[in-house]
Amino acid sequence: MGLLLVVLVSAASIQDRDGAKLLLLKAKQCFSRLRLIWADAAYGGKLVSRVLTTCSWVLEIVKRSDDAKGFQVLPRRWVVERTFAWFGRYRRLSKDYETLPETSEAMIYAAMSRLMVRRLAYQA
Repeated sequence: MGLLLVVLVSAASIQDRDGAKLLLLKAKQCFSRLRLIWADAAYGGKLVSRVLTTCSWVLEIVKRSDDAKGFQVLPRRWVVERTFAWFGRYRRLSKDYETLPETSEAMIYAAMSRLMVRRLAYQA
């Protein structure tokens, strides 16, 4: 669905895999029923086995086929891109206005909460 469960904003100097470890530890505290996580190739390698041993979750890497040329829609990856597009509609998230990472996280949570509440109100 593209709805966020946990957000972690870090410095640009932190590698994706290292940031993922911190994010998964944060998620482990909140979501005990989580079973499957999709990720792109940047999160492969030892992280897949580490997630399985520490959290008992399956980290499935969504890979692009080797013979693909040009743009190709990949399963589950488009959901992430669509979520980023939703955030682009919010002025505070369209540019890097925030100084503190905590403030950026709060703005992301506020935008996602607004989106989810609007969907609930629309269904009622």
